[in-house]
Amino acid sequence: MKFYNKWPFHIAVIVFSIVADQLTKLWALARFTNETGAPNHDVINILGEFLRFQLVFNKGAAFSSRPQDLMPFLSPTVFFILISLVAVVVMGWFYKNIDKRDWMSRLGVVMILGGAIGNFIDRMRLQMVVDFIDCDLPDFIMTRFPTFNVADSFVTVGVAIVILSPFILKEIHKQIKEEKEQAKS
Repeated sequence: MKFYNKWPFHIAVIVFSIVADQLTKLWALARFTNETGAPNHDVINILGEFLRFQLVFNKGAAFSSRPQDLMPFLSPTVFFILISLVAVVVMGWFYKNIDKRDWMSRLGVVMILGGAIGNFIDRMRLQMVVDFIDCDLPDFIMTRFPTFNVADSFVTVGVAIVILSPFILKEIHKQIKEEKEQAKS
């Protein structure tokens, strides 16, 4: 079995994603806030208007949705703790049930976990998530894509890897499916 399919490597990916996320958020806070901690509204163009850095605080859930609208009887902190616990349990169960030969899906799941933990740390520490990566997409989709962070990137890439795994590792998935069918009969 390859090193990238063993749990020490997976733990390292989770730790790396959390550290990279938190360090970049600390940089964004230091660079884009004034003495009072309020955003200074500076913008750093990386690739013109296509890619730029600017600070945005997300006090809601994904895409700034408000947890109070979904479950008004829970405080946002309790809501995010419960959602995070459920997500970690589901991802742990999913990881445990992925065949060890499907190294891509396992890697995708640990990337999702690392990103989710990074944003959870923000919610517990700041009661909001620090976002600072701002991309523009063609105007026929939306004016601008929602501002995001490194943790969001790990989650997105992890989800893409899990989705693409059956296509890229086609033979392995075919073999796993055949073995499951043989075990049923």
